[in-house]
Amino acid sequence: MLYAKPGGYGVTPEQEEALKKKLRLDRPLVVQYILWVTDLLRGDFGRTLLAEQLVTKVVGEKMGATVQLGVVSWVLATIMGVPLGVLSAVLRGSVWDYMGRAFALVGQSLPTFWLGLMMILIFNKQLGWLPFGTRGTTEAFFFSWENLRFFVMPAFAVAWGAAAVYLRLTRSAMLEVLDSEFVKLARSKGVGGTKIIWKHAFRNALIPPLTVSSLMMAGLITGSVVIEAVFSWPGLGRLAIQAVWDNDFPILTATVLFFAVVFVTVNFITDVLYAVIDPRIRY
Repeated sequence: MLYAKPGGYGVTPEQEEALKKKLRLDRPLVVQYILWVTDLLRGDFGRTLLAEQLVTKVVGEKMGATVQLGVVSWVLATIMGVPLGVLSAVLRGSVWDYMGRAFALVGQSLPTFWLGLMMILIFNKQLGWLPFGTRGTTEAFFFSWENLRFFVMPAFAVAWGAAAVYLRLTRSAMLEVLDSEFVKLARSKGVGGTKIIWKHAFRNALIPPLTVSSLMMAGLITGSVVIEAVFSWPGLGRLAIQAVWDNDFPILTATVLFFAVVFVTVNFITDVLYAVIDPRIRY
C-alpha cells in the first residue's frame, strides 16, 4: 500500500526514509548546508532526482543555448536601441524622433510572451518564413543562415523591450550632453557636427546606457524562461520550468547559481569598463 501525504506523492515509508538518507535530509540543517557547500566547491551538484544523471552534465548541455540566445538578443537590442537613441536626440522634434519614441513605447508595452506568440502565428504559421522549436543544427556553421534563422524570432521578441530601454536612455543622455556648455563652445569654434556627435557627445553620454547594459545582458540571459517556453528553446530556462514540475531541486539549485554568477560577473566587467570609457572615474 502506498503512503500518501496530503497534496504530495505516494511513496512507502521505507522509500521515504531511503530518499531522505540519500539526499542527506536526515541530518541537521547546518550539516546539510556545510556538506552542500563542500560539494559545490568541488563542482559536484549531485544527480537529478528522476533520471539519476549528473546535474553538471545536464546543465552544461543546456547552458550554451541560453547563453547564445541571451548574447544574440543583447547584441540585437544594442544595435537597434543605441543608434536610434542617438538619431532621436540629434533630430529632436522631427518625424524620426517621434518614430523612435513610438518604437520605444510599443517595445516597453508589449508582453514578451504575446509578441513571441504573434510572431510564431504570422511568420511561421501564416507565411512560413521562419522556423521555431529548436536552435538549429550543431553541424552547420553558427553564423550561417541555416542556424541564425532559428534565432530571429526569439531574439527579436526578447530584444525589442531591451532596445526600447537603450533608446530612451541614450536619447536622454545625448540631449543632456548636446545642451551642455562644452558642446556649445565646440560648435562656436567651428567643430564639425559629426565630430561633436560621436567624439564629444556620444562618449560622454555612454555611461547611463553602459550601466543598464550590464543589467540588460544579465537580464536577457537569466530572464529567458518565458521565451524559451514559448519557442521550445532547449536552454536553461526551459530546463528550470521542467525541474519545477518535477520537483528536481538539484537542477533548480544549479540553474539559480548559474544565473547569479552571470549577474555578478557581468556587473564586475561593467565596473571595469567605466574607467576605460571615462578616465575621471579612475580618480
